[in-house]
Amino acid sequence: MNDIKFFSRKKILLIVIAVLSAIALIAWILMPAPLRLQLVRAEKAALSVSVDNEGIVRVHDAYVVTSPIAATIERIVLRTGDSVTRGDVLAWLLPLSIDLQSREQTLARLQAAQARWSEATLQQREAEINHALAKNELERQKSLVRDHFISPQALDQLIARESAARAAVDTAQARTKAAQAVVTEARAAVNTFTRATERKIPVLAPASGRVLSVTQQSERTIGAGLPLMTVGDPSQMEAVVDVLSVDAVKIQPGMRMLLRDWGGDTPLEARVRLVEPVAFTKISALGIEEQRVNVIADPVGSPWPLGDGYRIQARIVLWQQDEVLKLPGSSVFRVGNEWRIFVAENGRARERTVIIGQRNRDDVQIISGLREGEQVIRFPSRQVSDGTRIMAE
Repeated sequence: MNDIKFFSRKKILLIVIAVLSAIALIAWILMPAPLRLQLVRAEKAALSVSVDNEGIVRVHDAYVVTSPIAATIERIVLRTGDSVTRGDVLAWLLPLSIDLQSREQTLARLQAAQARWSEATLQQREAEINHALAKNELERQKSLVRDHFISPQALDQLIARESAARAAVDTAQARTKAAQAVVTEARAAVNTFTRATERKIPVLAPASGRVLSVTQQSERTIGAGLPLMTVGDPSQMEAVVDVLSVDAVKIQPGMRMLLRDWGGDTPLEARVRLVEPVAFTKISALGIEEQRVNVIADPVGSPWPLGDGYRIQARIVLWQQDEVLKLPGSSVFRVGNEWRIFVAENGRARERTVIIGQRNRDDVQIISGLREGEQVIRFPSRQVSDGTRIMAE
């Protein structure tokens, strides 16, 4: 009897174990597989925040040489890249000839202007004499009013007459100045005519340097003010980078600038000298109007091996620190006003709140909430939640 009871208990125990094993097997089969995710280790390294954009290098002081008069320019023998010294002759101008009719008209305008100036001078003298007489008469009549020999009404008339005479003097003086200005203008026209009879006029270099470009190479007739060439010193260069106005407010003179993708192996050093105070509108590649600001920087160290108009890729460093705890920016996500990450702990994802500091396009600084060496999910998806089973790819 006891053997039968023992056998029954043993049988029941085996059945229970088999059922539990089956349930565990089914649960294991139905349990979702761990998510295969890319993990990244939190490490301390250098971090910098910058504004990046394309720019150009240009000569610091470029001089555009223009023609001072309308003339025929002789063929310019200088070529782009030639060295020049301040005061060197860059080009020769042959002034345009003036015909006899133009000459006579120019002299007649001067004579007429001088006659009008003489007339205005005489009228001014007459007005000054009349004013002096009115002023003396007013002084004499004032004493008679005090002695009651004439009425105050008569004195008012004399005061008005003196004021009118003074105004006439001012008007005459203004006419004289205007006539004198006309004489000056006419005399300048005559002087221009006189200079135009000279054979050649040299155009001199305003500064030492090199010829950067020649606008008028061949002999031809040109007007006054037409550009002839550009001269500058290629050893004195500057970098010009246009950035968005929202980024320009973060940039200060003295900040570091790195010039990359210029053709060399190492970036070139520069320092921001000026953030221009005026923005301009520029159409982006997507057709969007943007307000942009030019940032100008000077070389640091040896001169740049670049020429005027060369393209560069500039990086303006806003903030930099050599050793900070950082993560890829894709690891951090926002929940309300907090920043969160998923930390890998014993094969499961654990959501954790962190405080971040500076961040750039790739990485973010972790101030607190994470220890160096801990592993974090690099690209957390919607499938991941607190406690989700995970495994590294």
